[in-house]
Amino acid sequence: MRRSTTRWLVGARQTTGKKTKAIKDAEARINMLSVKIEELTALSARLATEIKNLEKEVKEDQDALDKAIAIREKQLAEFNEEEKDLLESISALKAAVTVLSKHHGGASLLQVPRSHLLGVAATLQHEMLKNDKLLVGVLTHRERRAASAFIQAPEDFFDADPTFKQSYAPQSGEIFGILTQMLETFEKDLSSAQKEEIKNQKEFEALKAAKEEEIAAGQAQIDKKTEELATTDEKNAEAKQDLEDTKESLSADEKFLMMLKEKCAMTDKEWEERQKTRQLEMEAVSKALAVLSGDDAHDVFTRTFNPALVQKESSTHSERRAQASKLLSQMAQKSHNPRLAALAYQVKLDAFTRVKKAIDDMVAALVKEKEDEIKLRDFCTEELNTNLLQTEEAERLKEDLIAKIAALEAQIKELAAAIKHLKEQIADMEAQLKKAGEDREKENAEFQQTVADQQETQKLLKAALAILQDFYGKKAKAALVQKQEPAGPPPPPGFEDYKKSGAAGGVMGMIEEIINDAKKLEAEARRAEDEAQAAYGDFVTETNASIDAKLKDITNKSEAKALAETDLVETKKELFENSLELERLANYAIEMHQKCDFVIKNFDVRQTARDEEIEALRQAKAILSGAKFEDFLQQQATATA
Repeated sequence: MRRSTTRWLVGARQTTGKKTKAIKDAEARINMLSVKIEELTALSARLATEIKNLEKEVKEDQDALDKAIAIREKQLAEFNEEEKDLLESISALKAAVTVLSKHHGGASLLQVPRSHLLGVAATLQHEMLKNDKLLVGVLTHRERRAASAFIQAPEDFFDADPTFKQSYAPQSGEIFGILTQMLETFEKDLSSAQKEEIKNQKEFEALKAAKEEEIAAGQAQIDKKTEELATTDEKNAEAKQDLEDTKESLSADEKFLMMLKEKCAMTDKEWEERQKTRQLEMEAVSKALAVLSGDDAHDVFTRTFNPALVQKESSTHSERRAQASKLLSQMAQKSHNPRLAALAYQVKLDAFTRVKKAIDDMVAALVKEKEDEIKLRDFCTEELNTNLLQTEEAERLKEDLIAKIAALEAQIKELAAAIKHLKEQIADMEAQLKKAGEDREKENAEFQQTVADQQETQKLLKAALAILQDFYGKKAKAALVQKQEPAGPPPPPGFEDYKKSGAAGGVMGMIEEIINDAKKLEAEARRAEDEAQAAYGDFVTETNASIDAKLKDITNKSEAKALAETDLVETKKELFENSLELERLANYAIEMHQKCDFVIKNFDVRQTARDEEIEALRQAKAILSGAKFEDFLQQQATATA
């Protein structure tokens, strides 16, 4: 009873210490969890605010993109309308120029159909009214007045019998020039509008790409922070639940500790009373021992005590030790275990209590070794399997990265070749454009010279024709007067009446024909110049459009090439890191094989040997405790058979 109470008190005090430590740990954990909950709550609030701000930014970017799209659609609609109007105006003016170019100069103007003239006048009036703002600064006041006069009375500009101050050629030429100038202005404006449209489209695409990238980045941040917020809230909920559980556990421990202290206090009081009783008991036992140890008691015990019993017991103990020692020696020889051999020798010498304790300690050590080796085997197997899986995964990743690098290098090479080819094409088109401009300048110079020559020829021939017409016209009048009213004496003998040359009419007709031919040549030169200028304008427009398209293609391919190069660098970096990982896995595999191969290979043998050692130790202990050695020998023989 005394030992039981003592053990209870010792256990109670140990429990009190453990509970006190558990309470301190719980209080520390509560403080830690409270701080953690505050941090997680603050983090959750911050993440919620950041998500809200990011959603606002994404919405603003989306609104800006939608606004830019609306503006771009409006610009495109305006451009399409403007382009349509300009194309219609250019087509109408080309038709009018074509009509006038067919009849411009020469006597053929006399045969211009009236409907054609009215159509040209209507076209001119419509285009001037429609494109009034566009023509500001293009037409002078004089040209506008001439155009208005032509619109009011187009037939006067092509009158077959012009007045002294009115000459159809210069005025019709002025109308032709006005139409040509308007046509060139509209074509130039069309080209400018088209270039502006290409520029606006590029700017819109750049803005759209930037906004879409910002929106995608913002959305990615929202997704990331939303996931982080969910994780934070989950951790916060877990921390709160942990805090609640810890508080409940703390409360229970505090109640238990209070109860235990109260019980310990009561037990201590009872213990003091028992100590007094034990003291009295010990005094009584001491007195009894003194009586039993006296000479009289010794003589009585000698007469009544049987020594054979003592000798028999001693002999029994010696036989048991020998049998246990023999069993342990046999097992030591079988397993080549020096510890069993030492224990077999110890059995012969030491007391039963020490031997049994040594056996128990060795059994416990063997069991511990067995458990540790099982854990090591399981750890090695798991680690080697994990290493193998990770190595296979890293090898697959390595193959994928090598294939990706090859594909990226091929893509970069292909894009570089395409960019080089596009640049060569642009350089070739720019050279052609420059050569076409130089050729156009030469052609225009030749045209100017041809027109100047023809106009100078017409001027000289007209002057000569005027002189001849004036001279022969006066002679005819003088001859008519002489016929009607002869005066003075007749001419002397030998002189005949003066008569104009009969070939004069042929010469003047030839001059007029030459003048007409010169006018035709001038008109043909102008028409050829207009056609050449129009063809050059179309060539310039088409070439510039092609260059712009190729420049855009170069920009896109350059961006794709830059992205591919960046991806290539990252992929090579991943491949390098993958190589390091494979090297690490290989080194770890070597290390694990060095550590584990022997254990795994000999696991069953070593476990069996330990089981046999443990069984031998238990048998030896059983023999020391009174079991028969012959029974164990029979069991071993049966097991061997």
